[in-house]
Amino acid sequence: MEHSEITIAGDTPGIEWRLPVLRFRGDTDSAPKVYMQAALHANELPGTAVLHFLCDRLRKAEAEGALAGDVTIVPQANPIGAAQAHFGEMQGRFDLAYRTNFNRDFPLVTLAERGDLLADLDRETAVKRLKRTLLHMALGAELVLDLHCDDESVQYAYIDEAFWPEAADLAAALSMQAVFLSDGESTAFEEAVGHAFKRQDDSQCAKVPGRLAVTVELRGRRDVYPDTAKADADGLFRFLVARGVVRSAEAPVPAFTELAFTGPAVPLDNIDMVRALEPGTVLFHKDIGDIVEAGELLATIITRPGFADGIYEMRAERTGLVATRTSDRFVRRGDDLMKIVCKDRIRIDRAPGTLED
Repeated sequence: MEHSEITIAGDTPGIEWRLPVLRFRGDTDSAPKVYMQAALHANELPGTAVLHFLCDRLRKAEAEGALAGDVTIVPQANPIGAAQAHFGEMQGRFDLAYRTNFNRDFPLVTLAERGDLLADLDRETAVKRLKRTLLHMALGAELVLDLHCDDESVQYAYIDEAFWPEAADLAAALSMQAVFLSDGESTAFEEAVGHAFKRQDDSQCAKVPGRLAVTVELRGRRDVYPDTAKADADGLFRFLVARGVVRSAEAPVPAFTELAFTGPAVPLDNIDMVRALEPGTVLFHKDIGDIVEAGELLATIITRPGFADGIYEMRAERTGLVATRTSDRFVRRGDDLMKIVCKDRIRIDRAPGTLED
């Protein structure tokens, strides 16, 4: 394993950030190259724990001569966000200096323009240098995994339709309960990688066999446990074996049928974003992973505590899988409560891009 650090100068005198990068060298030029990062939203830490345990397995594979493809790991991709706290709580999702999401505004370039990402880098702000550096590293690989998590959530992923259903092996290896098929129209990291993969030169491809750019949502923010992290690391290792990155006797290459993903894989227009219609204290009646029927009670919001008429009931408008739930127990009007995965298209007014800011 090779360890290096990328130094990112701060925007004020005397400040700099260090980005650790771990590289495992394969011995087969034709094998896929892999890039994985975690904690781009600095307060989303399940992926950091998963990559910690995956590195144990990669070190062993490298030492045994079982590593075919190069693997680059950035276990904490956002040292800038990790240092930003407000009243004792790490913010992580939004840059306090420029009020932008750390997982938005990545440059949209073709694969042939990869080298341009590092041109005149010293003229950019620290956050833009970080984003350009991460994207440049990722575009040197064929398989790119960006590890995130939701608030309270089942295991799921955002995958551009250009990589589906080939990416069903990853969904199965990680025992995902759902896949959200994205349209590739945002400036999030994974979609910026996908943008380049689909536009390797001036032409655009609808499908990109052998390549992958995916955002993996590793359950919820509080789901940072040794057992789940090790299990997910094992799942990623199985995926690497299946894709020919690792040769492993203990985890032989599984047949695609054995890695078949059986959960729902639906476009973003099939995701019902359940939002609070009244402010107040939330009492949930349904948990993540539940299948709900239209008309079932999802949550009671106590709008006027102590008053007989002081509640508002939120009911499911459609049948589906509760994929996510807010961890907040006090909500404002319009706050997100749940994402429900539905069989049919239910949204006709969604702008292309992501579901949330």
